[in-house]
Amino acid sequence: MSVIDLSLLKGGLQLLPPLALYIHFPWCVRKCPYCDFNSHQVKNGFDEMAYVDTLLRDLEYSLPDVWGRSLTSIFMGGGTPSLFSAAALDVLLAGIRARLPLQPEAEITMEANPGTIEADKFKGYREAGINRLSIGIQSFNPRHLQALGRIHDGDEAKRAIEIALGCFDNINLDLMYALPEQTLAEAQTDLQTALSFGPSHLSAYHLTIEPNTLFARQTPANLPDDELSADMQEALEQSLAQAGFSHYETSAFAHGGQYARHNLNYWQFGDYLGIGAGAHGKISSHDGIVRQLRYKQPAAYIQAVAAGQPLQQSAKIARRDLPFEFMMNLCRLTGGFEARLFAERTGLPWSVVEPLVQQAEQRGLLARDLSRVWPTLKGQRFLNDLLTLFLLEGDE
Repeated sequence: MSVIDLSLLKGGLQLLPPLALYIHFPWCVRKCPYCDFNSHQVKNGFDEMAYVDTLLRDLEYSLPDVWGRSLTSIFMGGGTPSLFSAAALDVLLAGIRARLPLQPEAEITMEANPGTIEADKFKGYREAGINRLSIGIQSFNPRHLQALGRIHDGDEAKRAIEIALGCFDNINLDLMYALPEQTLAEAQTDLQTALSFGPSHLSAYHLTIEPNTLFARQTPANLPDDELSADMQEALEQSLAQAGFSHYETSAFAHGGQYARHNLNYWQFGDYLGIGAGAHGKISSHDGIVRQLRYKQPAAYIQAVAAGQPLQQSAKIARRDLPFEFMMNLCRLTGGFEARLFAERTGLPWSVVEPLVQQAEQRGLLARDLSRVWPTLKGQRFLNDLLTLFLLEGDE
């Protein structure tokens, strides 16, 4: 941990950051063995309209925290939001618009599983106002899809993309690499197949074994070693660059400047309301920044909202933690950030982190010019080492 003059940890936010809305849908057809998200396998069905009503009531309880602000984006994640009907999501989005203003051209994204994509259903989503789709492909290889516990095969994945392209212009495809028994050639084939559809955005994730997952208890055999995984990552980055994609965040690539605006708000330390079972939120005020957490279990969440108490936790971020929290997000952006953003988003003066940035420069982890700071290639590869510099000691 770093030691600084705690008297510097004074100040407050003068400007509030952009505000987004995250909506969590906790149900899925089957729990994937690598997934550590708050998702629950559908066994006896669920009442979608009751859940929509709960979401809108939850939103109403949050309105006093964001009076006078408008939404830059909405993101529906899960779980599998595409298990919900277009009619249910139309009611949800209409209810949100009635309670909070959306900025013109607001980005409204929904995550979708290829095994739940149907042409008429997705046309209805588009008519409801959803204008961006994120499809969890992961792989087109049937052997790897089976190892990942996915409910679709390669042909269904391709068909799902074709259906989606008939309704949406802005599409993200999720891929994973370093899969059990995956070769470099197979990882490249997955990427080239994805690129053949001309998506506007691609997210590529290294398979990681997360705690409290089936893979943590039964780790798959024959995972690629570090050297092969690094070769996959390098080949992926090179191929996407040649295809005209900008690598703007650790795992995100955009074509034609079509960045994920909702996620970019996260990485720029913007604000977001989080509604739905297990949803997280970050809300700023002139008095500080608060992180919120909803109840995770769907039944407990619905009961809590009905009682008028949707929050399981709400805690103000300590000032000494703000430099780390800020850098943890902003250093994921390969292009870095404007130095002025630190004071705007944390309410702290730049002098708090100036000596720490100098240390990171000396170690080759950060670089900067007169206005911007960005992680070097070494900083991107050793992000944890970089972020450790911004952990501060003290009680402020």
